[in-house]
Amino acid sequence: MKIICVGRNYANHIEELKNERPSEPVVFMKPDSAVLLKQHPFVIPEFSEDVHHEIEIIVKINKVGKYIEPKFAHKYYDEISVGIDFTARDLQSKLKEKGLPWEKAKAFDGSAVIGDFLPKTNFVSMENLNFELKTNGETVQKGNSEMMLWKIDELISHVSQFFTLKIGDIIFTGTPAGVSAVKPNDVLEGFLEDKKLFRIQVK
Repeated sequence: MKIICVGRNYANHIEELKNERPSEPVVFMKPDSAVLLKQHPFVIPEFSEDVHHEIEIIVKINKVGKYIEPKFAHKYYDEISVGIDFTARDLQSKLKEKGLPWEKAKAFDGSAVIGDFLPKTNFVSMENLNFELKTNGETVQKGNSEMMLWKIDELISHVSQFFTLKIGDIIFTGTPAGVSAVKPNDVLEGFLEDKKLFRIQVK
């Protein structure tokens, strides 16, 4: 299983980090060792003092595909959820300054939270999904899939031009504005519409 992540897919998040708006999706990867195990806390890594939460809609690929056309992309997933792409922002900034890859800041152990999956048939449209992250009961990030620069089916088509998609692969589709640092003892809860799909504690 591989985790394919998309960066800079929400205009308001691009603006808050003062990044350049991309002309095509920004793609990076996480290994399977990045998945935070169920019932485990997220432990802030010792190499960072500024780990940010980034909540995202995620999809699970259900069949093998390559060079998928956008009009057929909806056939390649039938479950969705929300997850967190934890980012060591201080380390990422240093890597970006040197023009180096982001993996050390984005793909470390435990950096990928994967919520409980729901059938996409539970929802009217994949292009109008509300999602949010609460920290200690307070909403800190809120978004809707209609705000994506590239919609889910477009992302599946795009990444399949470069990587063969396999059963069980996860695609993280980008985060809206509101990213901020997590602190020990924070409790993070992720919601898709009114369904709570994960709850984790920070240590």
